[in-house]
Amino acid sequence: MKKTLLLLGALGLALAASNVRVIQVEGGRLSGDLRFGPWTFEGGVKGRVKDLAIEAPRATLTAPKGKTMQEAEGEREARFEGGVLVRRGRVEAKGPTLVYREKTGEGELLGPAEMRQAPRPGEDPVEVTASRMTFQVDTDTSTSENALLKSGNQEGRAGFVYYEEEKGLAVFTDPKEVVLTRKRRDGDLIIRAKEVRSLTGPKKLIATGGVRLVDGDLVTVGESLYYDDTTGEALVLGRPAVSENKKEGFKLSGATLLHNVNRHQVRVYGRPFQLPLAEFKKLGEK
Repeated sequence: MKKTLLLLGALGLALAASNVRVIQVEGGRLSGDLRFGPWTFEGGVKGRVKDLAIEAPRATLTAPKGKTMQEAEGEREARFEGGVLVRRGRVEAKGPTLVYREKTGEGELLGPAEMRQAPRPGEDPVEVTASRMTFQVDTDTSTSENALLKSGNQEGRAGFVYYEEEKGLAVFTDPKEVVLTRKRRDGDLIIRAKEVRSLTGPKKLIATGGVRLVDGDLVTVGESLYYDDTTGEALVLGRPAVSENKKEGFKLSGATLLHNVNRHQVRVYGRPFQLPLAEFKKLGEK
């Protein structure tokens, strides 16, 4: 009977350890109270949670007071310091410190933080710099604060950026305004809005909450827009949308305007158009 209870206890611990949020830390010199912790690892430390891999010179694993390190699995906190490298799939991120909490399944990379996603064939790499990044282990998502995201000749600045790694969906939000810039020789193209959702692979985006498209002296404003960088065409919706070039005395308005940023031309779009919102939905969003 006693042997059976011991086996059941061992099985229970194994099941707890299989929880996807439980972190495994190894490498380096281990010190600390082996039963209650904290455990300190120094020299070539590696951590792994699901498909998130972490490397750092040192780490500390801590359990809540009164619980053993095994009892606390799922509630512990790991702190990696001294220059941290994070890897997941095509993504690699760096920062001075990372704090991982098993309870939330989030790794917080304290800044200044940098992230780079290697491109698929035919795509551009995605690079992000931020004051702080958070990686979620339950999904392939990350969030960045006070962030600058670059991909090819386009970059976006916002107070908050949500990013889905495999889909390549970046959602920019800011209490003031999001600013997206397309670098070009004849003057940068600038989009300003409250929220911008961008698919970094096909280079398509939607902007909402009041938008302003600045194409040199030609400025188009409206409530929302859809932009496809492969065609250089932006469809701007408004009540009405208005396009103006004060330098040339040009002004045009309509429910939907087609603004070609490569030709610097605008015309009224005569067909009904709705933003393709389904393409830009976040995980779990209805």
